[in-house]
Order: sequence, then C-alpha cells, then structure tokens
Amino acid sequence: MKRTILPVLLCLLLLLLWSSRLLTGEKTFLLKDADTGKVFLKMPVKEGEIFSITFVHSVNKSPVTDEFLVEDEGFSSYRTLFTSFGAGMESGAEEGQVLTYEEDGTMVLSGFDNHYKSFQLIVGTVSDHMLKIGGEEISLRDLCGRNTSVEITIRN
Repeated sequence: MKRTILPVLLCLLLLLLWSSRLLTGEKTFLLKDADTGKVFLKMPVKEGEIFSITFVHSVNKSPVTDEFLVEDEGFSSYRTLFTSFGAGMESGAEEGQVLTYEEDGTMVLSGFDNHYKSFQLIVGTVSDHMLKIGGEEISLRDLCGRNTSVEITIRN
C-alpha cells in the first residue's frame, strides 16, 4: 500500500505545481542559438510583461528600441521608439498604427498587429543589441557573441 501512495502523491504534487504556474500566467523566456539550440538565457516572465531590444540603426546611426508584449500564446510587437527618420526606418504610421512624440522628441510608433511564437535576429557586429527584461539590461554581444543567430521564444 505504501508503494502506491508515494507515486500518487508525487503525481499530485507535480500537477499542483503545473496548474499553479498556469494560473499565475508565468511563462518562460528563452534565448537560444538558432543553429545549435544552445540556451543562452532562460527566465520566468508573466503575461502582460514587456521586454525590449535596443540597437543602433546601421544607416541613420541612431538608437531604435523595439518593445514586445508577452501574451497568452507567445508575444507581440508593442511599440518602437526612435529619434530620427531615415533610410530603413518608419516614415509614418500605417493603417491602425499611431505615431506620437515624447517630451524629449523620441518618436513612438504603436498599434502593431504582429504576433510571434518566436523570432530570430543576428547579434550585431558593429553595434550591440541590448535586451531589457525583468529589470535587467543584457548585452547580447557579451552573452551570445557577435554575428550569432539567436532565437527568442516564450513558452507556457
């Protein structure tokens, strides 16, 4: 009788832990090498949390910050912040999007309808990509290496 109780209790405990994670909306942010699958960063995130990636645009040499919103299934584009128009940059708002200005002149483009399960980017060789998540700012160049193809995924 004792031999059957322990596995049942363990199963109940695992089920309880799994269901509590679903109820709190906690998910896992994964940053991994897109070619080898090596995990560079794994951390808990919650639905509604925002993470961002900042880089210096290669043509107009000004900073661009792309913000993403953690959703029930993956994540979506939330806002893009930039300081100047130019080649390769947005020139205005498309249908459904809104372009506003902050007090310091930063342009904020929002109203995107882009949803992702994952996406890939190549870590900069000239300019770094800075990941901001959970109150931390992380250099992708230091963490992953220059010219590394990385994949960002949110898992339930």
